[in-house]
Amino acid sequence: MTVSGNIAYSFCLVKEWKFIPLSVAAVCVVVIGVYAYTAQSGMWESLNPEATDVYYNSLVQGFRAGQLSVKKEAPPGLVQLADPYDPDANAPYQLSPYRLHDLSYYKGRLYLYFGITPALMLFWPFVALTGHYLLHREAVAIFCAVGFLASVGLLGALWRRYFAEASVGVVAACALALGLATALPMLLSRADVYEAAISCGYMLTMLALGAIWCALHEAERKWQWLSMASVAYGLAVGARPSLLFGGVILLVPVIQAWQERRRIGALLLAATGPIIIIGLGLMLYNFLRFDSPFEFGQHYQLGGRRQVAQEFFSLRYLWFNFRVYFLEPVRWSARSPFVHEITVPPLPAGHGNVEKPFGILVNVPIVWLALAAPLAWRSRSGRGESSGLRWFVMAVALLFGICALTLGLACGANFRYEAEFLPSLMLLAVVGILGLERALAPTPGLGMAVRPARRRAARWGWGLLLGFSVAFNLLASVENYAYASCGLGTMLAGEGRIPEAIQILEKALRITPDFAEGHFNLGYALLQAGKVREAIEHYEQGVRLKPDSAMGHYSLGNALFRVGRIPEAMRHYEQALQLQPDYAEAHNSLGVALMRMGRVQEAIAHFEAVLRIKPDHAEAHNNLAVALEQTGRIEEAIAHYEQALRIKTDFTEAQNSLRRLRAAR
Repeated sequence: MTVSGNIAYSFCLVKEWKFIPLSVAAVCVVVIGVYAYTAQSGMWESLNPEATDVYYNSLVQGFRAGQLSVKKEAPPGLVQLADPYDPDANAPYQLSPYRLHDLSYYKGRLYLYFGITPALMLFWPFVALTGHYLLHREAVAIFCAVGFLASVGLLGALWRRYFAEASVGVVAACALALGLATALPMLLSRADVYEAAISCGYMLTMLALGAIWCALHEAERKWQWLSMASVAYGLAVGARPSLLFGGVILLVPVIQAWQERRRIGALLLAATGPIIIIGLGLMLYNFLRFDSPFEFGQHYQLGGRRQVAQEFFSLRYLWFNFRVYFLEPVRWSARSPFVHEITVPPLPAGHGNVEKPFGILVNVPIVWLALAAPLAWRSRSGRGESSGLRWFVMAVALLFGICALTLGLACGANFRYEAEFLPSLMLLAVVGILGLERALAPTPGLGMAVRPARRRAARWGWGLLLGFSVAFNLLASVENYAYASCGLGTMLAGEGRIPEAIQILEKALRITPDFAEGHFNLGYALLQAGKVREAIEHYEQGVRLKPDSAMGHYSLGNALFRVGRIPEAMRHYEQALQLQPDYAEAHNSLGVALMRMGRVQEAIAHFEAVLRIKPDHAEAHNNLAVALEQTGRIEEAIAHYEQALRIKTDFTEAQNSLRRLRAAR
């Protein structure tokens, strides 16, 4: 939106407030303070030593250099791959020193498949004006703060126009719900490129709703407000293409005017023109990058899964996603941070990544007040008095339903995605709270003495739901931060930055001591540092917390093997194989342990199992050759040494053994 459009929009909502009560202003200050305090860089941003290297700034540098790709060269090794989208083949380029994870690669160039809008609206203007680059976490805090203030502006407009019966304290509580019960604290606790796009989409949808409110209530300027809403929502789609179908809300003021038998030609043009122009711009942008107007780059993503043939949307994902987004409770414990991720149901075929989603209806129960929204227009003197309110609630409900359905059909489930539809659901809940206040307000005549008691009881009820919802969001953000820190520590350990990794992982475990993966990751880092006994302690703690982790048992077995506790190591390798029978590395390690115990025939069976699972496992070929040599099967041993060298040409142990056997012939 233009600067003048933003000023006009702000005036429209602020004048509805008349004045901002001190308690509401205090809530706004607290919420934005929480945003600023909790905003933490995600793993990928934390790994980049310079702000210029973060993804959106790399895109801005590309734009400033006159190109649509990011300012980063594709490594020659990646270019030479027969299939650069094979996750096993491109894995070395996703990590240090290249760090291309989740970039898109097409025809020798690297692109950002995340929406372009954050770069155009914030990252590029910021560096142009200041000469400095903005971090993702700073951008996410800004987007969340602006989006929150826009939603508070809507709250004030609702209150002053339709719900004067509600007290200032109730309005302040509603502001708190809009700020701290909408998954935004979780978004901020690990703010990276993903969160920058989502928070930008959130901000723009709130601004679009604000402009729609003004269009519904200012007949003389209806088309101007509607055009601003169209611009805002078009830019939101540029940030998050998954918001596209929610653009139907732009037609709500048009339908209102049609029902009131007014001309709608100019309104229809105002609603559709800007978003169509922006959409055509996005299509051109896509075509110039990927030779297709409908390709945003996700098919060409360099990630943990092969994306080229991925089915991104399907009906078979819907029930699973509905369960994890709305029904599944988190697990609670008596130790900090008290909240732990849900138990994930069985995945449907083809479903991808599942990252810490939570059931809104059970974990953010204040949203149940959305069912009370119809009370907002009950007992009003005439239809005209509540017409604008009804149309606005319809727009918000459409936005929530369409966005939730779109993401329900998607192949992944992620806590981040819930920030696309939870804020609109929370707006409906706020309308429900205000409607309940109106319905229970004292009125002359019968019931004067009864209604205040009911009103107090209702306030206690939804107040407890609000307190629980806010507490969940804040605690989950702490757990989310610890989770991200564990991931960062693991990445640092993988890059050989062991002291940093240990420090970060220990800090994360002080926050969430019952995080099994954190103990496993710290065990790995301590093992790299040569602190084997400490590593064993953390692996054992992790296995106690998560006994069904095949990786945990395998890692503990390796640590025990290093200190000579062979029988205990074997038990954990066997446990890993019970949990995951095709775990090739566990078969290989168990075979090595059996060799150490003199049980050569049993070891051979496990090495052969490895090669059935992974025929190109060089270490297993070498180990099998050693075992065959001990049983006198020399020719077979030679064949496996040769195969090990074909797979790994610099395999010194296999070279020496093969040279010795050939010399002995």
